[in-house]
Amino acid sequence: METLWWSTLFFFFIFKASTLKIINPGDVIKDGGETLESENGTFEMGFFSPGNSNNRYIGIWYKFSNTTVVWVANREAPVSDNNGVLSFDNNGILTLFNETNGVVWYTNPNTSRTPHEPVLQLFDSGNLVVKEKNEDDSKNFFWESFDFPSDNLLPGMKIGINLITGFEYYISSWKSSDDPSQGQYSLRIDPHGYPQVVLKKGSETVYRAGSWDGHYLSARKPDDNPIPLYSYNFVINENEIYFKSELKNSSFISRYTMDPSGLMQRFIWNQMKNEWQVYSTAQADGCSTYGLCGSYASCKSGRFPLCSCLEGFKPKSSMNTSDGCSRTTLLGCSGDGFLKQRRLALPDTSKSWANGSMNLKECEEFCVKNCACTAYANLDVTKGSGCLVWLDELIDITEFSQDVQPLYIRLPISELDKIQRKMEKKKAVIIAISIIVPMGSMVTLFLLYKLKKNLSNKGKPTFFLNFYIQTLIFDMFYK
Repeated sequence: METLWWSTLFFFFIFKASTLKIINPGDVIKDGGETLESENGTFEMGFFSPGNSNNRYIGIWYKFSNTTVVWVANREAPVSDNNGVLSFDNNGILTLFNETNGVVWYTNPNTSRTPHEPVLQLFDSGNLVVKEKNEDDSKNFFWESFDFPSDNLLPGMKIGINLITGFEYYISSWKSSDDPSQGQYSLRIDPHGYPQVVLKKGSETVYRAGSWDGHYLSARKPDDNPIPLYSYNFVINENEIYFKSELKNSSFISRYTMDPSGLMQRFIWNQMKNEWQVYSTAQADGCSTYGLCGSYASCKSGRFPLCSCLEGFKPKSSMNTSDGCSRTTLLGCSGDGFLKQRRLALPDTSKSWANGSMNLKECEEFCVKNCACTAYANLDVTKGSGCLVWLDELIDITEFSQDVQPLYIRLPISELDKIQRKMEKKKAVIIAISIIVPMGSMVTLFLLYKLKKNLSNKGKPTFFLNFYIQTLIFDMFYK
């Protein structure tokens, strides 16, 4: 059951006279009056007060769970009493007025086109839209709330950047359970290097979901669910960069939420229990803190200590592995090779370079010729195509217990030789053990049979000896 602040977050003053499906020019929504409902009744829009606050806001919430507000219009400009009025005019502008008829908040159309028959409609996706009466193409909408997320990322909503206008789509935390104005945390796209999804506290990155690898975000733990609930789309072109998810099964109701502390969780509505349940948590373990182990070190959940230097590297400080690692042997540029690592999440890509048309061999050749290149990998793991190279120290690396996309780390040939000899010794030990242990068991079995025979000849009991022999045979041949 949901135990976070969301369960007791809101106290509503809602006295509905009626519910509207469409708002036309000249219509108004008064505090304590009408609300706007989506076509199938999933979402509702109206006035509310959060937590212990008396301030009034225009918000959108789930109708079956009206304590769960997913979007706030005037989050930075509350109405101080119950006399607010939301109006919709002939120009398709939505305006919130206070008691003195002062403008508190209004929409700014994303186009210079003039509407002819504008309407305001709340979709069952949770998207509040200003559009022409008979227009359903989202490209022609005059304004939509999905362009201005609050602290919830709903299916179909995107985070990203319009490279033409510079406009940015991102979700941000509330300041507190009583105050929906923008808090310290935001989930957004970092466009530097190869774009990636990051959580920021102010201007500081505190968590990294990673870049797109053709399947999912590369820094996230691999999804073991054989039937994924979501499809993902990461778009990078000359006009925009964005990431969004869609539910594969419309019968599920899900939301991705950021609380005031920056904790990000995905919830699914349990219709049997009539409650929200946690499906996943982004910061699920100690390795979720950005750059926890420093450069050239990996973080593995459940390991003590969490941080460990990558092969070919040594701790910068003998006292603290979280200070990062440095090379055991410096690179020579012309005499370097690459160590293939299969269980490391791709490092921070803010100082990387990508090319979608190159193959892995061409990527290696490019990296060899560039002395600044520290590692490379495929850009798209699903197709085995594209080139991603790192041009600085490798940082924020999580180590998994299962194979993921291969990462090729640049090392001097001398270090690769040392690692190869170490691996060969380890392999020899494993082979030796695999031979010695069965041989030892066979010798033990032979001696036990001789002992059993001697005891039988002397007429002494052999019950426990028989049991031990049978157990040894079972362990040797059936395990």
